[in-house]
Amino acid sequence: MEKWYIKNRKGDYKGISKRFKISELLAKLLVNRGITDYSSIDYFLNPNLDRLHNPSLMKDLNVGADIIKSKILSKKKIRIVGDFDVDGVMAIYVLYTGIKKCGGLVDYVIPDRVNEGYGINNQIVEQAKDDGIDTIITCDNGIAAIEQVELAKKIGLTVIITDHHDIPFMIDEITGEKKVLYTKADAVINPKQEDCKYPFKYLCGAAVAYKLVERLYSIFSLQQTLAHPLLEYVAIATICDVVDLIDENRIIVKEGLELLNNTKNIGLRALIKETGIENKKISVYHVGFIIGPSINASGRLDTAIRSLELLLSKDEEEANSIAKELKELNDERKKITEDGVEKIVNTIESSNLINDKVLVVYEPSINESVAGIIAGRVKEKYYRPTIVLTQGKEGVKGSGRSIEEYNLFEELSKCKGLLKKFGGHPMAAGLSLEEDNVSLLRRSLNDFTILSQDDLIPKTYIDMQLPMDFINFKLIDELKLLEPFGKGNEKPIFGEKNLKISRGFALGANRNALKLILSNKKGISMEGLIFGDVRDFERKVSEMYGNDELQKLYRGVNNNIEMDILYYPSINEYNGNTNLQLIIQSYRFSK
Repeated sequence: MEKWYIKNRKGDYKGISKRFKISELLAKLLVNRGITDYSSIDYFLNPNLDRLHNPSLMKDLNVGADIIKSKILSKKKIRIVGDFDVDGVMAIYVLYTGIKKCGGLVDYVIPDRVNEGYGINNQIVEQAKDDGIDTIITCDNGIAAIEQVELAKKIGLTVIITDHHDIPFMIDEITGEKKVLYTKADAVINPKQEDCKYPFKYLCGAAVAYKLVERLYSIFSLQQTLAHPLLEYVAIATICDVVDLIDENRIIVKEGLELLNNTKNIGLRALIKETGIENKKISVYHVGFIIGPSINASGRLDTAIRSLELLLSKDEEEANSIAKELKELNDERKKITEDGVEKIVNTIESSNLINDKVLVVYEPSINESVAGIIAGRVKEKYYRPTIVLTQGKEGVKGSGRSIEEYNLFEELSKCKGLLKKFGGHPMAAGLSLEEDNVSLLRRSLNDFTILSQDDLIPKTYIDMQLPMDFINFKLIDELKLLEPFGKGNEKPIFGEKNLKISRGFALGANRNALKLILSNKKGISMEGLIFGDVRDFERKVSEMYGNDELQKLYRGVNNNIEMDILYYPSINEYNGNTNLQLIIQSYRFSK
């Protein structure tokens, strides 16, 4: 059962309201997000491009840019090595476009997800040498490529790492202390390095690449405004890589979405049309759940090169063809994912895995390209860190997704001896290991976890109780000042208690939405929408109040059902009519 908590952060709501000419309600929402000093509030409410940080503050960025400049001027061949996810594809596009703009001889490669796995490998390094490449630049990978960089240097290649992943480390078996592992690259550009003075540490890989391009344009005397159109691609990567939408990321996404809604990219226009969102205002939702997964699908089921070719396409017919291909791949990916989730859930429910605090599930038939998505879905169902493993071409491979209370990357680091390879973030990781070590990994992660039972209960933090009396069009308009919403800047959550339900309507051919007419004790009524499993709602009503009360609800007859809800207010526009409505995110019955 989910636990609800009301945030109760103290702040000078009146002072903030007066200083920034906003309501006290909005001032409280800012304070709830830890945005309390006037400078931070001003930065948050006015996310302008001139507030992006100076790229030269990032460790080795100037060094890397100077190396690239010398390679461009001396006509040396440069190869970009990217990743197969959205962030990787966008990072390649940004870096490739930027270097080409400066006159560089540059190409790119992306490892095959299934045959090669994540990141630069020895074969890519050796092939670069055979192809006469002088310099390798990684993007969205490379920080953990100790062996591969060593090989590249040994055979005479210049290597520049651009990455944003956590810095790898090992635990000293005697002292128990962390020992950071460094590559011997000619430049290592990653804001997460301990001695990096860059003020913001949570950029995605494409954003790090963008910072390098900004500096390149500067030293080639190109106008900085020429780099700004690339923010469209950086915004897509930022949203899809689920980094916090605060500080610079907030500026990037806000500006990028404006560019995306007026995109001149032939490939993106084709994809937007193919996925049915051509005449809609594209938001974080559309990028994260429609555009991003379509781009990702090529790297999962085919080759990520196809998505990059879509972005680079100059021919409408070609772009339309690739967009259709990506849409079909994503539809196929959805089906494979659904089947995989069902298999993993059945395995958990029919075994003693259900008692584990950290779920490690090995299912050889799972398509490894969707293991991470499945892990995320299973994690949401059970609210436990989840690792889904399958049989790869060279042993067991898989992906993990975590909860806020559990740093998956660090916990896997403690089990490094059981793994062949791993990398990632606190909330997500990829790994490979021998089949004999699967049960040992499961046992180790569970034996040594410090997760408590309370950690495994989902928690929702409510901004405030807000009766329906206070909801109006002006409030909803003001809430737009907090956009774009996403990780680190979630939509505000409001609560209301003891609401009566006058009537209910199941919506959609698949009954995947429920409209409720709600009223409070003052007699104020408003529509509430629940998206998801209508049958689950019906089951809960029947269990608590009886089926007769459920039928009364659907007939619009007076009933005894009362609800507490968590919601976000919105505006519904239909057939020329505009009315207020509540998007219900969670609910419980008051009886």
